[in-house]
Amino acid sequence: MAVVPVLIAGAGPSALVAALTLLRNDIPVRIIEKETKFRLGQRGAGLFPRSLELFNFLDVPEVDQRAKPLPFIRTYKPGTLEPLNTFPMTPYQDPKPAFPYFNPRLLGQQTLEGILRAHLEELSCFVETGVELCSIEQFPDHVLAHVVNKQTGEDVPETIKAKWLIGADGAKGVVRKQLGLTFLGETKEDVRLITGDIRIGGLDREHWHIFGELGKNGVALRPTEEVGPNGFQFIITGPNVGFAKIQSSEEEVYKYIASLIPTELTFEELIWISEFRANIRMVNKFGEGRVFVSGDAAHVHSPAGGQGLNSSVQDAFNLAWKLALVQKGLAPASLLETYTAERLPVIAEMLNITTTLLNKTTSGKASVEEAFERSQKLFMLGVNYRGSPIVIDEVVPPSEAVPVDAYGLIQDGSLQAGDRAPEASGLVTVKSGEATRFFDIFRPRYHTVLIFASDAAKASPIISELSRYEPSVLRSVIVLPAGSSAQADSAAADIVLEDKEGYAYKHYLVGDETRVVVVRPDGVVGAIVHGAEGMVRYFDGVFVSRS
Repeated sequence: MAVVPVLIAGAGPSALVAALTLLRNDIPVRIIEKETKFRLGQRGAGLFPRSLELFNFLDVPEVDQRAKPLPFIRTYKPGTLEPLNTFPMTPYQDPKPAFPYFNPRLLGQQTLEGILRAHLEELSCFVETGVELCSIEQFPDHVLAHVVNKQTGEDVPETIKAKWLIGADGAKGVVRKQLGLTFLGETKEDVRLITGDIRIGGLDREHWHIFGELGKNGVALRPTEEVGPNGFQFIITGPNVGFAKIQSSEEEVYKYIASLIPTELTFEELIWISEFRANIRMVNKFGEGRVFVSGDAAHVHSPAGGQGLNSSVQDAFNLAWKLALVQKGLAPASLLETYTAERLPVIAEMLNITTTLLNKTTSGKASVEEAFERSQKLFMLGVNYRGSPIVIDEVVPPSEAVPVDAYGLIQDGSLQAGDRAPEASGLVTVKSGEATRFFDIFRPRYHTVLIFASDAAKASPIISELSRYEPSVLRSVIVLPAGSSAQADSAAADIVLEDKEGYAYKHYLVGDETRVVVVRPDGVVGAIVHGAEGMVRYFDGVFVSRS
């Protein structure tokens, strides 16, 4: 029986990002999906800035290229086409040198998944549809996954032997249940909605239309060309909505929408429809032994705030770079325990935030503008792992750190180990003279060791200590202040940069001293230290010894 290094159950965004991150690390994967066809639907269409950064690190530029800005929301006086108010969900802000992605974008989940699958296929990895995971068995050095292949129309059993298994198989999936993880929380039986995609003519395509009244029967229609001409994603809500009746036929959907919009509409096609009930639950831990869960298999919550898909993508990225190092024998298995340690506080806070938004939206006490207002906290740029057992900060030790929650704050001028690593543009590669930026250097295949030094000679003792570790998973970068590039001729670093515009030194809070900032493969600051000793201490907590 052949052994695959990593088996992934599920084919949603979390599964696909985990697979792509592992493949970028030269770890073969097998990815199975029980459905025989890929899912239709816009579903979670909101992409927040931190997720856009991660897709950049994964070399998936099509996400940013194809995603669209959020349209202005327009509400109407009940029973009329007279606009009541027009407002943005989040006001547009110009990108900043530290935050190149500073505005949410929209890209349907169906489109996103297609983009990610195309990148997997370029690496000779294809999602196997119609393959359902039935049960798993764990052993000290492998996992057995018992599956049924239904693609041929017959149930063909198969046992897959894998070193590791990632369960990204959704809230009703097998993996979490087989592991015996708890899924505590609540189901809000009084909060239900119908969502789907439709093609409908007769409405302008410049706005996100909301008809009806908050807390009463209503429909929201967001224009999107991803589902064809005159395409909209719709959401039907309200305490008096006949959910079963509406879903009983295409005609009932059309009839309900027409009852709230006093104009002539042309109904062309109902593409997809589903009912949503508010479940708010999360696991007690993100894995056991050689098996892990991510995305909806680990947490479900209100769609208010659009954090679900984004959190799922970040689960996958956090796990996959660590799993790659362990599979290569470069890191101890204990590194995988930090997946739970780092993600659990983030998800707990995310459930609090999205539940608060849900309550505000459904209470009927807030105005539409208040209900749909989205703060920058949801951009996820402040999500941090400051409490992680593997991060090290010698500049701001734990005793002096100001407590922040796992969703943190978006700030220039504040940086600690465990935070998102800031961007810095305006850099020049000393050897070639070409312009570059940090976000063109950070990648999931390696740790980036940023050495801020006034001349290259000061960096030499630090670089020499990196010989303790496997060079393929490290990238050394000397960052010189503006005007000092001539001193870098004999540097042994992989890259030597001149901070021409000063953004790197500014955003990483570096003065005249030598400082080392280690950026993890997921774009998180793993260590902020004064020199080689602190850097070695960080890497000794991540890597196994090469002796």
